[in-house]
Amino acid sequence: KVEDPSKLPFENNGNVFFLAWTTTPWTLPSNTALTVGPKIDYVLVETFNQYTGEPMQVILAEKLVSYQFGKKYELLEGDAFAKAKLEYKLGDKKIPYLILGSCKGTDLVNLRYEQLLPYAQPFENAQDAYRVIAGDFVTTEDGTGIVHTAPTFGADDALVAKQANPPIPPMLVLDENQNPVPLVTLQGKFRDELPEVGGKYVKNEYFADGEAPERSVDVDIAIALKEQNRAFKVEKYVHSYPHCWRTDKPVLYYPLDSWFIKVTEFKDRMHELNKSINWKPKSTGEGRFGNWLANANDWNLSRSRFWGIPLPIWRNETGTEEVIIGSIEELTAEIEKSIAAGFMTSNPFAGFKAGDMSEENYDIVDLHKNVVDQITLIGKSGEKLTREADLIDVWFDSGSMPYSQWHYPFENKEQVENQLRKADFIAEGVDQTRGWFYTLHAIATMISDDVAYKNVVSNG
Repeated sequence: KVEDPSKLPFENNGNVFFLAWTTTPWTLPSNTALTVGPKIDYVLVETFNQYTGEPMQVILAEKLVSYQFGKKYELLEGDAFAKAKLEYKLGDKKIPYLILGSCKGTDLVNLRYEQLLPYAQPFENAQDAYRVIAGDFVTTEDGTGIVHTAPTFGADDALVAKQANPPIPPMLVLDENQNPVPLVTLQGKFRDELPEVGGKYVKNEYFADGEAPERSVDVDIAIALKEQNRAFKVEKYVHSYPHCWRTDKPVLYYPLDSWFIKVTEFKDRMHELNKSINWKPKSTGEGRFGNWLANANDWNLSRSRFWGIPLPIWRNETGTEEVIIGSIEELTAEIEKSIAAGFMTSNPFAGFKAGDMSEENYDIVDLHKNVVDQITLIGKSGEKLTREADLIDVWFDSGSMPYSQWHYPFENKEQVENQLRKADFIAEGVDQTRGWFYTLHAIATMISDDVAYKNVVSNG
C-alpha cells in the first residue's frame, strides 16, 4: 500500500497499491524495496479486489494491464464504470476496472510504501527501506512491471539496492551473537522468533520424506495475504529453477561472507598485458577474452566445501585480528607459540624439517581441512585464533600452475622468476576464457606483472 498517495503523479482517492509480482512468496517477509523500469509507462487502475470485494486502485505497467486484468475483468469508462462500481458485489461474474492516469517509472522512484509482512525490521538503516527504486532489469514480458525486491536473496536485488540513493538496506536481523543474519537459516528454515512462519522450511522439498505439510509456506503466505486484502492475484506458475544435482532439491540463493581477491585493482594491467599474447584465433583473445577482462569483477576466492586447499587464514572471534600463513615452516613455528600459550598440546607436524624437499619429509604434513581445522593459533594480543572454515576456489590451483609446478617460492626461485614461469604456448577449449586462461593471466599479472603464456591455441 502506498504510504502517502498525495505524492503520486496522478489523482487518486487515497486507497492505492503498487502491484508487485513474485514467484517466491517465502521471500516477501524479506522485502525492502520495489523496483520499476525508469523508462516503462505505468498506469493507475481503479477496480475491486477479487478475493475481498474491496475497492482499490493499483499501479502497474501499462503493457501488462490486459494480461493482469483478464477474463474476470471488464474495462469500462465514464458513466458505465460509475454505474458498475455502485452495483458491484463480491462474486459477480465480471469485475469492472477503469484506467485513471499514467506516468513514467522515474516518476515513481523514492515513493514509500507500507511494509507488506511486518515480521521484522532491518537491523540498520531501516528508515531507508520500503521505497520504490529504479532498475534496468525490469521488463514488461510478464508480471506487473514492478519487481518485489529482497536484497538478501538475489544478486540482481542486492546490486540494485546498493546502487539506490540512499542504499536500500537488506533484511538482516541480529542473532544471539549480534551478527547480522537473514530471516532464513542455513538449514533453509525461517528463524524461530518470526511470527506465523517461524521454524518452517521455506520449501516443502527440504522436509524429510513424508514429513512435509500439505500446505507449503508459499501457500500459507498467499492465503494470509488474500485475507488481509494484500493479494491481487494468486496462481500456479511454472518456470525453470536450479536444483542440486546430488539431491535433486531446489537450490537456495543465500548471502554468505566470502573472501575476495581485488582483481578490479589489476584489471587495466591485465587488459594491457593481454595485447602482447599471440592468440589463435586472434578474435578469441581480442573479443571474448578481452571483453571478459574489461568486465572482470573481484575474484570470489573462498568455497564452503570439504576437499581442497584450506584458506591459510586464522582469525579471532570478532575478526579484528588475523594471521595469514605462507609456509609449513611458518605454520609449525606458530603452532609452537600456541602450545606455549596452552591453546594446543602437541604439534601435528612435529619432525618436519624446513628446507628438506624430500617426499619423506612432506609425508609428515597433511594440510587438508580435517587436520588444519584442529590447529588453534595465538594472536599478538594473546587471543585464540581459529582457521577460517572455507577452502580456496579450485581454479586458483589451476591458475597457480606456472609457479606451483616448480614448488615456487621454496625451490627454483631464481629460475622461475627469470625464465621457467612463462609458457611458450598453452592449448585449451574456448570455454576457458573464464577459467584456466583467465586464472593463469590474473595470477601472473598480480604476482609477476607479466603474462603466464606467450601463445594460445584455443579450439572450439
